[in-house]
Amino acid sequence: MLSPSSLVLLLAAIIDYLLGDPKEWLHPTIVIGWLIKKGSQWGLSWTEKKEARRLIGIFLNLLLVLGSAGVSWLIIKATRQLWPILGIAIEIIILASCFAARSLRNAACEVLDVQGDLIESRQVLSQYVGRDTGDLWEKEILRALLETVAENTPDGVTAPLFYAILGALIPGVGPVPLALAYKTASTLDSMVGYRREPYTYLGWFSARLEDHLTWLPCRLTVLTLALLSGKPSQTLAICRRDGPKDPSPNSGWSESVYAAILNVQLGGTNTYQGVKREKPLLGDDLEPLSPLKITQALQLMRTCFLVWLVLGISLIEFLKTIGLS
Repeated sequence: MLSPSSLVLLLAAIIDYLLGDPKEWLHPTIVIGWLIKKGSQWGLSWTEKKEARRLIGIFLNLLLVLGSAGVSWLIIKATRQLWPILGIAIEIIILASCFAARSLRNAACEVLDVQGDLIESRQVLSQYVGRDTGDLWEKEILRALLETVAENTPDGVTAPLFYAILGALIPGVGPVPLALAYKTASTLDSMVGYRREPYTYLGWFSARLEDHLTWLPCRLTVLTLALLSGKPSQTLAICRRDGPKDPSPNSGWSESVYAAILNVQLGGTNTYQGVKREKPLLGDDLEPLSPLKITQALQLMRTCFLVWLVLGISLIEFLKTIGLS
């Protein structure tokens, strides 16, 4: 019989695969986002001094990241003592909310479903990407979609699973606290981790912490996908060539591995709030972007997640067998 941690991991993954994030559910990220919004608004209104905002940003980040881990651990521990089944159920639901595989797939499919209607495609895409979509043509819409899948594979799929497995391997911790702490750090980065005002200093620490927390899961994701590609040497060579080109320590690598496997080129000119930015070209332009490439990317993401899940549960069960967990 599977250990409680393995069971939680497995059932949370199944729930995410089947349901994703139902809109009628109170998602922990919504609560975390509300706290981030209120905290950042207070910090920005309290002072305009750069160093003071930097310190407030550090305090806000650590409070929410460590707080989310601590509060979730206390809730699960308390409910398990009162009613073990309820405690496990809460643990499964919280962990499932940390995974974004189904949500990412739904977003991509929603854009693909309206392919052929350029105006609607642009409108739907605008809900999921930060770039301006009003002037994008079909090829650029597909590029934006593939880049979103590639960039969010570590952030929303494999990194939360990595930290869930890591937490499960630590006696007395469990899968949820570290996974939710990472999810909080990622949400902070997406909300305040900008180099532009007013978040330049307030979000400085949030951006860097998320970069560091994602670094190892991202590299492991690249390695896993390269092995799954059937051409690992060629894929990793392109990643080593193009990954460092991107200013982000992680996005360039995750996008490069998808570009290498799918024989497409990502990057180019993007527009954000009317300002054009040149992104480095990643991969080789050997085949055209198409809806099939998006479908293949989603399949790669799901397979990578499944491989990690199986390996993680196997490791947990092995350590339990030899008495180390």
